[in-house]
Amino acid sequence: MVTRTAAERRAESKAAYDAYLAECPARQLLERISDKWVSLIVNALAEGPQRYSDLSRRIASVSQKMLTQTLRNLERDGLVTRTVTPTVPVRVDYGLTPLGRTILPLMRAVKTWAESNMDDVIAARNRYDTSA
Repeated sequence: MVTRTAAERRAESKAAYDAYLAECPARQLLERISDKWVSLIVNALAEGPQRYSDLSRRIASVSQKMLTQTLRNLERDGLVTRTVTPTVPVRVDYGLTPLGRTILPLMRAVKTWAESNMDDVIAARNRYDTSA
């Protein structure tokens, strides 16, 4: 029986990531980062750390529940930090981690693409709806 070190097992496991497989953890991460709230939060935090209330005002129509849940998930995944300052009232700031900053160019590109191509998408939808 061949014995492998923990580092070798981790390297082997990492090499085996394949998001096309149902059990792959990368698939869960893809699901998380493809969420519209994640994209909007990451883009908003690109400007620097912000308070919960600032994010809530900035991102129109996000519910308190969804904002809280999304921030917690991003914190759990290591993309966002939550910093509590013990003042009265307590101040809580959210910011991107170094890992979170690595995904920022992708999120910014998707947001920019959506904003730039919306007229074409609307036209395509109209053509599709009228031909159906």
